[in-house]
Amino acid sequence: MKVSEFIVKKKYSEASGVTALVCEDISVELNGYGCYEEMVDRDLDDELDEVVRFVSPNLNGEVDESMLAEKLFGLEDDIHHDDRLGYYRSLYAGYVVEGDYRMQASSGGMGTWIFKELFENDLIDGVIPVKENPDKSSPIMFQYDISRSVEEIRAGAKTKYYPVELSQVLKIVREVEGRYAIIGIPSFIMVIRLLCEKDEIIRSRIKFTVGLICGHQKSSKFTDFLTWQVGIKPGDVTSIDYRKKLLDRPADKYGIEVSGTMSGVEVNVICPISELFGQDWGEGYFKVEASDFTDDVFNETADITVGDAWLPKYNSDSKGTSIIIIRNKVIEKLVDHGISSGRLVLDPLDKEDVFQSQASHYRHTHDELAYRLYKKDKAGEWRPKKRVEASNEISTMRKKVQDLREEIYTQSHIVFKKAVELDDWNYFESEMDKLSEEYKQLYRVNARRKKV
Repeated sequence: MKVSEFIVKKKYSEASGVTALVCEDISVELNGYGCYEEMVDRDLDDELDEVVRFVSPNLNGEVDESMLAEKLFGLEDDIHHDDRLGYYRSLYAGYVVEGDYRMQASSGGMGTWIFKELFENDLIDGVIPVKENPDKSSPIMFQYDISRSVEEIRAGAKTKYYPVELSQVLKIVREVEGRYAIIGIPSFIMVIRLLCEKDEIIRSRIKFTVGLICGHQKSSKFTDFLTWQVGIKPGDVTSIDYRKKLLDRPADKYGIEVSGTMSGVEVNVICPISELFGQDWGEGYFKVEASDFTDDVFNETADITVGDAWLPKYNSDSKGTSIIIIRNKVIEKLVDHGISSGRLVLDPLDKEDVFQSQASHYRHTHDELAYRLYKKDKAGEWRPKKRVEASNEISTMRKKVQDLREEIYTQSHIVFKKAVELDDWNYFESEMDKLSEEYKQLYRVNARRKKV
């Protein structure tokens, strides 16, 4: 692959850092917009080119999630399949009642609990979650790391809306023998599965994958964007909880908890997200462009997928409820025992319930990807091969929504960088509010039309 080709295509990369793991000529680093970016300064020879293309989902035009999922799960007994959810053995919504796993989690606590069970049942030696960077002098707040005790596993709980990469932790996995479980968003779990196809050591050591349902990746500037609004300027934050549970509010009305310095004074602030600017997840502030070119909503290659149960039945419970898709027999047995022993409270769901919990996410990520692909084709730009075919066959209103979402996330990166240079939050809000208001107006007009 020539450098010029790599530069064109890398903006569609999930930027997991795995290309840097398999090719020493590639490095991965945070750019000026707070997004991980792969860098290469020479053309790749044919052998490296083949491996690099294979392990990056959006450069791999041969193997997709459906093919890998079928290989992983398709021949299992008692397995079911749905075109939207992928393969599954069992489907649930619920939460952990054992200990304080639920309260220390973003939703029902299932991800951390599964890791704990795998560890205590001697099925793994370590867990690979996203944790706080112990180097407080580094500008990078979170990174993948290895947890080797239940206490460390619990410390890695909760969702982090922050970019991470895998190359450094996977180097440790290569060097240190053991059995590992890893958690990740759909593109990262797919990366792990592809890497396992090429790397025998990684394949022998990554024993379980826990997948998250993820709307999209954020840049590191999303954190600054949140903290600046509560008075902590970019660079002055020391810790953040992106999903602070507010027990007097519904599950989807959570807050943030931020620590840092304000005018030289150490402060801790809790603020509901409803009081912050730009918190409509659909608008996609600080979205990484590659997120708009995945079609995997339910993390189809993961052994178990967990996410938020955004269903009317569960939204009122401020403590949070998980949606759970189990594909692995071993994990299914652990969950079954958790239910029978009273440590888990889980409601069996059907596939329509699970789909409805992420219906709007699916519409954007899967259905309307067709239009985003069409736009790239019409512009004559290279874009990844996806399971969705390019099409212009969506409504005019939804086209406008898609166009505005793209403009909002693109401009959020650019305008925020300028606002930081000016040291002026109001500049960012005034510039972006024009686009946000146009976006909201689209929905208001559409709602009125539906009433007529």
